[in-house]
Amino acid sequence: MRNNISAPLELDTHRPQLLRFAMLQLRDESAAEDAVQETLVAALQGAASFSGQSSVRTWLIGILKHKIIDHLRRSSREKPLAPAPDETDTADFDSLFATDGHWAEQPAGWGNPDQTLQQSRFFEALERCLRDLPKSTARAFMMREVMGLESGEICKELQISTSNYWVMLYRARMSLRLCLEQNWFQGDASSRSQT
Repeated sequence: MRNNISAPLELDTHRPQLLRFAMLQLRDESAAEDAVQETLVAALQGAASFSGQSSVRTWLIGILKHKIIDHLRRSSREKPLAPAPDETDTADFDSLFATDGHWAEQPAGWGNPDQTLQQSRFFEALERCLRDLPKSTARAFMMREVMGLESGEICKELQISTSNYWVMLYRARMSLRLCLEQNWFQGDASSRSQT
């Protein structure tokens, strides 16, 4: 297949999306900018090896994921990241469940997932919800669900116990569910314009 990276300017058009992705994980503008810059440099150096089997953006995100993981590993060696006390408390979600463990109120329908995932506005709402999470909770969620890291590696990188990790994931998922229901799925999602 033909290498469709025709000029460095084409790579630079992906910078805003890469920076948003990096900011969600790193939550530090300087670190996110460094990761994106390293990604673009690596892409320029490896442009000849790009086969074109995926989109340029997908290829760049793959490189960026590795740069973010490298940054997290470096920073975890430099200073431990301890969860805040409110990140391990699940009592605020007890009201969502009946005494038998089932939902007290069935969650609202989220529509057709395939259509929803195609809407850029959904991702904007998701990003806002992720930014509202405590830093280490969001980091644990992103490392698991976006970066695809295993729980043992995440615990090691964040220097947390396995039980803290699972509580943080639970809190992240529940908080994201509530936030998305309030900020996205309330009302008729199908009436939103697709962008």
